[in-house]
Amino acid sequence: MNQKPASRLVHRERPMQQRHRAIVRNHEEHTMHRLTLSALVVIALSIAASAALAQDVAAGKTSFNKCIACHAIGEGAKNKVGPELNGLDGRHSGTAEGYSYSDANKNSGITWNEAQFKDYIKDPKAKIPGTKMVFAGIKNEKEAGDLWAFLAQYDKDGKTK
Repeated sequence: MNQKPASRLVHRERPMQQRHRAIVRNHEEHTMHRLTLSALVVIALSIAASAALAQDVAAGKTSFNKCIACHAIGEGAKNKVGPELNGLDGRHSGTAEGYSYSDANKNSGITWNEAQFKDYIKDPKAKIPGTKMVFAGIKNEKEAGDLWAFLAQYDKDGKTK
């Protein structure tokens, strides 16, 4: 029989094993790179979303200066030309106690939340045609978000949550 020495077999297998290991290593490295890249994308998107959604209560308080002639908020707030705004988040439109709302506002079907408020505050008369509210609106989405953050921090008793 013609048998090749074992050393030659080992010599022939070694390059195949090396190639196999190299392929596996490349696959593992590629997988690791993909996972790392995916993690970085998720982190970057989270940071971007947080920055976009970040609301500044202090800036909202400053923005509320545009509203203070007609609205009050906080402990002891009373209705003025417009209703007091305590507990606005989750409140149905037209339901602040002791305030005389327009029929349009009472019948709007709005339950106040961030999305409804931002849509409303851009152009109140467009959102609720027939409202008594005379205000040009806040078109800047960041400012509207900050204002909502300021308003939403107050519960129905005017205490901060």
